Amino acid sequence: MNQALVTKYPVTDRTLNALEVTLRGCEELIPKEDWLQKLAKSEVTGVPLRIKLGLDPTAPDIHIGHTVVLNKMRQLQDLGHQVIFLIGDFTSLIGDPSGRNSTRPPLTPEQIKLNAETYYKQASLVLDPSKTEIRYNSEWSLPLGSMGMIQLAAKYTVARMMERNDFHDRFKAGTPISVHEFLYPLMQGYDSVALNSDLELGGTDQKFNLLMGRHLQAEYGQDQQCILTMPLLEGLDGVDKMSKSKNNYIGIAEEPNSMFAKVLSISDTLMWRWYTLLSFKSMADIEALKKEVEGGRNPKDAKVMLAKEITARFHSAAAADAAEQDFINRSKGGVPDDIPEVTLSGAPMGIGALLKAAGLAPSTTEAGRLVDGGGVRVDSSVVSDKGLKLEAGTYVVQVGKRKFAKVHLA
Repeated sequence: MNQALVTKYPVTDRTLNALEVTLRGCEELIPKEDWLQKLAKSEVTGVPLRIKLGLDPTAPDIHIGHTVVLNKMRQLQDLGHQVIFLIGDFTSLIGDPSGRNSTRPPLTPEQIKLNAETYYKQASLVLDPSKTEIRYNSEWSLPLGSMGMIQLAAKYTVARMMERNDFHDRFKAGTPISVHEFLYPLMQGYDSVALNSDLELGGTDQKFNLLMGRHLQAEYGQDQQCILTMPLLEGLDGVDKMSKSKNNYIGIAEEPNSMFAKVLSISDTLMWRWYTLLSFKSMADIEALKKEVEGGRNPKDAKVMLAKEITARFHSAAAADAAEQDFINRSKGGVPDDIPEVTLSGAPMGIGALLKAAGLAPSTTEAGRLVDGGGVRVDSSVVSDKGLKLEAGTYVVQVGKRKFAKVHLA
């Protein structure tokens, strides 16, 4: 335990409630006793704790899987603590090797700047922007210079660095490891020194880097931060972690109708895990709802509530209500009020070519498969003939449950 925390501060009900909020849905809290004392000290002194989340802006958009740690930040923010949204503009130039079996190419400064702006704008849909400290780690990493970098590198051994799973596995497999990759966990750890953080959050795949912050804070004579790791959210399939490459994700910038419908598509089992990690409802309220479902209430009711909460967070309550009505219309075979309109020429046009031209199928081959599967409707009638040709006119074309277009064919 930190020397500064040896003196026991009184643990009140309020402190224990804050600990419960911290632990909700988390994978690991290291060390829990230190965090409890930090919370107790904050309550006695009235000084908010400094809670850090670092994100490298490696892509312009984030999905709701990324918001698991942001939700935790918001919960701690609501308890009155100071959250720090750290944009890793310097560390992005290195490239985080976490969980990778090859070197990740670094981003250009221009890419980082554009991505960072989008990241923070989207993160602000979860965090309270007026109570969020935004920092860039280039503030202290660039002034460190070559001398400072060498001094920093002297505070950790190669043997300890090679204990990290991805480095160990790559070395064993004979896969190249560049020296600059060793700098990434050092620089992330140094961020904690520069910010004098009390708690750092991250995914389970970041544990090594988070612990580096504790080590370096001790080296620099600071109180050591605690570590809170959050699980990786399973995607729509309930199997793999949410990922764009797996196409099992919900982007937080997705339009409301799609977002709502995707939440409703998850399994009844996965729904409760999403409630724990994504909802702002209290655990007591969630448990009460779960008991209602176990007692006979339709689980779809609970899923609709979750879908509306998530859609409202990233859009508005009105948009969530409209998305619910849109879903009801679609489930009844009705046509949504707001569907894209497409004007095409070339009548008579084959159904396959029309679906491709209207953006409802990626190719005529796939369009044919959709027709064979009974997934295509024209003016509410199922199309069974791949050779169908449509004359000039206006048609409402539907593919599956969610894709619609009003096609004006000339």
